[in-house]
Amino acid sequence: MSESKPDTPESEPEARETQSGEPQASEPRAGEAQAEEPQAEEPQAEEPRAEEPKAEDPRAEDRGDPPAPAGEGDRIALLEAEISQFKDQLLRALAETENVRRRGQRERSDAIKYGATALVKDLLAVSDNLRRAIDSVPRDAAADDDRLTTLFDGVEPTEKELLSVFERHHIVKLEPLGEKLDPHRHEAIYEVPDPSQPPGTVVQLIEPGYLLHDRLVRPARVGIAKGQATDPPEPEA
Repeated sequence: MSESKPDTPESEPEARETQSGEPQASEPRAGEAQAEEPQAEEPQAEEPRAEEPKAEDPRAEDRGDPPAPAGEGDRIALLEAEISQFKDQLLRALAETENVRRRGQRERSDAIKYGATALVKDLLAVSDNLRRAIDSVPRDAAADDDRLTTLFDGVEPTEKELLSVFERHHIVKLEPLGEKLDPHRHEAIYEVPDPSQPPGTVVQLIEPGYLLHDRLVRPARVGIAKGQATDPPEPEA
């Protein structure tokens, strides 16, 4: 009799039952690749996000982007108008501040330079009286009288010292003899017939003038040469 051969396992693995009675998949043989079946991913529901306001790109027109909504454009135009208004107010305030600063500097400079104008005018009378005292006495008479000589020796140095003080404080004396009449610095009191001088030339000095820096304190009072009168033309025969 022929011996019976044991049953060979089939080519495909058979499911084995576990003790619990549930079928269990058999393990694949060695050398066989395990086929991985792709698992389908379940689509996840996207949460709605709040849209953030986007700034308007000035290059949007060049790129051909659609214009901003009407409400957004009005808001931008309003903000630009406010910026322009504030900028104009700022520039005006800066200009006004600069004008006030310059005006203050000019007033301070004028106060330093011309603050003593009233005092100078009062001192001019003292200088005039000293000069009148000197001119009132002839030099020849003073030479013969010791008392007049002593008077001159006291008055003349006093006048020189006063004029020196004037010069140190930029008080300039005007003695325009031989000069052309300047209406801004000279005051013509009368005219003197003098054919040797051009008309309008200062030929006599009545009272000297004075300047404080470049500002006139008192004009020089003068007499000017009068133009020579011309004879009327004779009538033709």
